[in-house]
Amino acid sequence: MGAEYGSRSGVQGRISQWLRRRPKDTAGEDGAREGLLLAAAAAGLPLAPAAYPSGYRCSCDRIGCPTPARHPVSFAWQTQSTTDRSQIERWARHQPQANFITATGMVHDVLDVPLEAGLDALERLLAAGIEVGPVAESGGSNGQGRLLFYTATRGTPEDEDEWWPCELDCHPETMDEHPGLRWHCRGSYVLVPPARLPGDLQVRWVRGPEHPLPDPLTLLETLTDACARVAGEPQQDAAAWPLRG
Repeated sequence: MGAEYGSRSGVQGRISQWLRRRPKDTAGEDGAREGLLLAAAAAGLPLAPAAYPSGYRCSCDRIGCPTPARHPVSFAWQTQSTTDRSQIERWARHQPQANFITATGMVHDVLDVPLEAGLDALERLLAAGIEVGPVAESGGSNGQGRLLFYTATRGTPEDEDEWWPCELDCHPETMDEHPGLRWHCRGSYVLVPPARLPGDLQVRWVRGPEHPLPDPLTLLETLTDACARVAGEPQQDAAAWPLRG
């Protein structure tokens, strides 16, 4: 199995190919930004305003913000999140620097994995003909990047025994404790493209929100296997996510 998908250098080569095929960035263009946000809302993703980078810091007034430019601006983000076109247009025009989050567990969940594992898994899923929904890249190839797989939600199943909160995998403000796969469902959120991060990093679509949301269980095995592969390889550079000492 390992020989089939190649060594670490082979995965890095595929990552380079994916990154070279990035579309021209339009996150800084107001019209394109608004259009991308409205497209996400039209696909059913509920949005709410988020903080944005101010230099290498966060626009919020929290000293030592643990997730700079990655969190909503309102504590009421879950009830504030909306797909209403008029409201999103007002937010986007009145807050031209703001990022936006999308609340998970309402319409969609997000399976969030290290970039290297995610690109490997995405290639394998597409090659196998498995339906993959929207996919976003967060943070770029700086050793801390993530790939976000948007799926249908399992946050409100008919059998409540099947439901689990995202805290079993991660909480939005304790992401550094979970360098592997994170399952964002009820009570969580992720940044929606286009978004800016400190250090001139970005959140962008790899596959746009026009793709239908798949059942998360159709992706889960491949994603967890890719995470295990990457975690099991000798670490020659930075970890996929900074770990606490």
